[in-house]
Amino acid sequence: MRININFNEPNDIYNLIEEGEITPSEAITLLMQFENKKNSISVHPYEKSQSKGIEEIMEELDSLIGLKKVKILVKEIQAFIEIQKRRKQEGLNNEPLVMHMIFKGNPGTGKTTVARILGNIFKELELLPKGHLVEVERADLVGEYIGHTAQKTREQIRKALGGILFIDEAYSLARGGEKDFGKEAIDTLVKAMEDHKEDFVLILAGYEKEMEFFLRSNPGLRSRFPIHIDFPDYTIDELMEIAKLMLCKRQYTLSDKAEEELRKILIGNNYKNQDKLGNARLVRNLIEKAIRRQAVRLVKLKKVTREDLMLITEDDIKGVEDE
Repeated sequence: MRININFNEPNDIYNLIEEGEITPSEAITLLMQFENKKNSISVHPYEKSQSKGIEEIMEELDSLIGLKKVKILVKEIQAFIEIQKRRKQEGLNNEPLVMHMIFKGNPGTGKTTVARILGNIFKELELLPKGHLVEVERADLVGEYIGHTAQKTREQIRKALGGILFIDEAYSLARGGEKDFGKEAIDTLVKAMEDHKEDFVLILAGYEKEMEFFLRSNPGLRSRFPIHIDFPDYTIDELMEIAKLMLCKRQYTLSDKAEEELRKILIGNNYKNQDKLGNARLVRNLIEKAIRRQAVRLVKLKKVTREDLMLITEDDIKGVEDE
């Protein structure tokens, strides 16, 4: 039984069943827990003591490798929300808190991670009651016949109420032109931004050039997204830092020669002029392949030390990009 599922009312539990997150038996247990909590004067699932706290969330943001300009903008957003709340408390004019955003950048550059952090910030600052992230793509929104798309899109919006709806490769919704059902999804999203303007935040994400084309294809869209964040590709040094962090978490280390070999791979011709350069997913794939290679190498040995189990060698790395 999972004990870390957050829920505020029975409907949240029913939604978890529909989404396949829990089994019916788990739902019964959660409903019993809900009744016990409701009858208790001292326990509440959204108690301040159970939340991360804004300082801890900002520390998580700072711990991300690279993304200097992204971090600055996120901190500006956090400060803006706090100050507008204080101005409202003092009876001063305050700006509307419209937080819909465009994320532009290649895959694997931290967009989803930053979106989750923003959800936690919005929850902590009481801009959103839940702050959860619902991540979808075209297939989750676009149906196969007239009316089906609006139905599917509204369902994803419903799941995201109280949190963030994150649409990856959002430009694909405009790919087919006027007769494509993607336009119906866009229209449904725009309507929801008006009908539920204070109930959820919409983040559209994708490649920079494609997102610019997408915004030009619908003149009314750009003005609805006041915040645009560019996610740059990671530098080679940042990718090496990401690799070492991934290995450290798994209790592995690179030998000096293995480190040199990995750096060569990252700057090699195989990854020039491709979206893989600057991509943390690429690093993860290389590391996971190297770990499997190490396992094949070690399993043949009669005696293996603790150090052997932890060390990734040059042989484990060399040629891994070709597999």
